[in-house]
Amino acid sequence: MLLGVPKETKNHEYRVGLTPESVMELVARGHSVIVETMAGAGIGSDDRQYELAGAEIASSARDVFGRAEMIVKVKEPQAEERAMLQEGQVLYTYLHLAPDDEQTRDLVASGAVCIAYETVTDANGGLPLLKPMSQVAGRMSVQAGAAALENARGGRGVLLGGVPGVAPGKVVIVGGGVVGFNAAQMAVGMHADVTILDRNPNVLERLESHFGGAAKVIYSTRSVLDRLVSDADLVIGAVLIPGAAAPKVITRTMLAKMQSGSVIVDVAIDQGGCFETSKATTHSDPIYVVDDVVHYCVANMPGAVARTSTYALNNVTLQYALAIADKGWKRALADDPHLKCGLNIANRSVTYKAVAESHGYQHKAADELLG
Repeated sequence: MLLGVPKETKNHEYRVGLTPESVMELVARGHSVIVETMAGAGIGSDDRQYELAGAEIASSARDVFGRAEMIVKVKEPQAEERAMLQEGQVLYTYLHLAPDDEQTRDLVASGAVCIAYETVTDANGGLPLLKPMSQVAGRMSVQAGAAALENARGGRGVLLGGVPGVAPGKVVIVGGGVVGFNAAQMAVGMHADVTILDRNPNVLERLESHFGGAAKVIYSTRSVLDRLVSDADLVIGAVLIPGAAAPKVITRTMLAKMQSGSVIVDVAIDQGGCFETSKATTHSDPIYVVDDVVHYCVANMPGAVARTSTYALNNVTLQYALAIADKGWKRALADDPHLKCGLNIANRSVTYKAVAESHGYQHKAADELLG
């Protein structure tokens, strides 16, 4: 199979779909890879390194999309990329379709086979291709929030760790999954006053066992949220419903009660955000203010640490790329029920139920297409 790797075009996105090492693995299995020139610059890999790994260098994205049987990316295809997709071409990347009607419509119309990293599952019910980026984003959320709390960024001038004689900043993390756990690790490491909220008793028990007295672990209710958010310096939204739009757990009414200069970081923004006042921002213009509360809602946070993120991502995506290339997408998905969960769109139909429900499409089960 001929796999194509275009250069990412989302604002300040420096990751790349395949590392030179991943290209080498694919080539060793008898596949061909075409990589757009400078696609790996953000991770410190130049065209020569890709050539040594066995890839062909293309001069443009149009060349990549025009020739490849399978496109391997990181972020959802932008409008100009969606226009280049071909009937039957496999697209393997993050999609986050539930809050994005325009992208869903374009991908259905393209006739491409769209496999989303974020909905591939594992035997434990986890999301293995989302997990490494959730780990990165969770850790970055505390860094970003700490910086936004500085006066120069519009924050209330609080140092999360405090100093002797001055109380540390109060961090409230809404959601105790992978993002929330990693955010809590960072916040605890900075000696902040940390509270984690979740509704899953098993998650609460696991968090309590791990953090002990270093973080408070509390069952989340509307009244608890209202009370804790109003007193927080930094609130991190880490709520996820796989493949579906994130629930709006922090309302505008709650926001209005927050302290002037406090900060919220919405890590769920890829899925529409979990605060009512959230809207996606970019690394070039990351923050805005509502009701004197600083909002950080960058939709591709891990793109700022591209080398770490790309290698972490390839560690989990490569095995499925190899399976699809070796067997073809139908056989690969039929053989692996967890990879099959990644199929979101195929044959001009929406095959992921939560996406179909979000946009009013008739859901067509993947098994119907796999025959």
